[in-house]
Amino acid sequence: MNNPGPLGEFLRAKRAELQPAQTQLAAFGSRRRVKGLRREELAQLAGVSVSYYTRLEQGHSRHASDEVLLALANALQLRVTETEHLLDLARSKTNSGPHAAAVLETPDRRSLDMLGFITDRPAVLLGRRNDVLGWNSLGHALIAPHLPFDAPAHEMRRPSLPRMLFLDPVFRGLFADWETEAADYVAYLRFITGKYPRDAALTSLVGELLIKDEDFSRLWATGRVGECISGTKPLLHPAIGELCVDFQLWAQSSNPEHRIEIYSYPDAGRINALLGAPRGSGLPEPGVPGIRQGLHEGPGAEG
Repeated sequence: MNNPGPLGEFLRAKRAELQPAQTQLAAFGSRRRVKGLRREELAQLAGVSVSYYTRLEQGHSRHASDEVLLALANALQLRVTETEHLLDLARSKTNSGPHAAAVLETPDRRSLDMLGFITDRPAVLLGRRNDVLGWNSLGHALIAPHLPFDAPAHEMRRPSLPRMLFLDPVFRGLFADWETEAADYVAYLRFITGKYPRDAALTSLVGELLIKDEDFSRLWATGRVGECISGTKPLLHPAIGELCVDFQLWAQSSNPEHRIEIYSYPDAGRINALLGAPRGSGLPEPGVPGIRQGLHEGPGAEG
């Protein structure tokens, strides 16, 4: 059987999710042997021929136009992130090539400067794969106090939040609603793999988690795609106990792969004191290893 590839698999999964009753079409007959829409029903909704859609879903067509893809996205009632993912998958199919060598992502100086300005609340600088590229004192104390503060500065010790969420019991125990947190992380990994299908480190990360963790395999199999940029996380912090934190991701305009995640919570003065981080200083003193020292020693991030 021909491998339909990620684009075909995604189309098939979304077609199976959409029920005829959710569309403007009446079901073609009362008996249905497939989940969701039939191919001919989706083709009719999108205004394309059944034969063309079938070739696309089966991986035989390599040059779908944006107009056709957007028509399919509309027919499938995709969300904005899912539509972006569909377009990414189609573009990667027409620009196939070898995987890029895995290289260390290096944070931009402006991102580090911005991180240094944030002194009264936790902040973490994340890379494309949700590796921690830097954090301020409060950010470190909030999400990973069991790790060395200078861990982001070292390639072999740089924290990978997706890997920690599934393979580090301490970090996993931080989240009171672990299932929701894990589902969001997996949905983001699927979203970003569509953008960078030849990122060897990203492919390796997904492969490792598929092998090592059954929960990751289960969540990956759902095919969910998403990017969560704000919300609330209920935590069970070892120094504080129950704590609900709001978060917001801010992308750097010139390098949107790198994002600063900023956390906030009520009674910040008391919580900050419990976290043990110096109020008003999110960076180590000059000469002390930390956010600014060592982070620019690795090679640049791949495109």
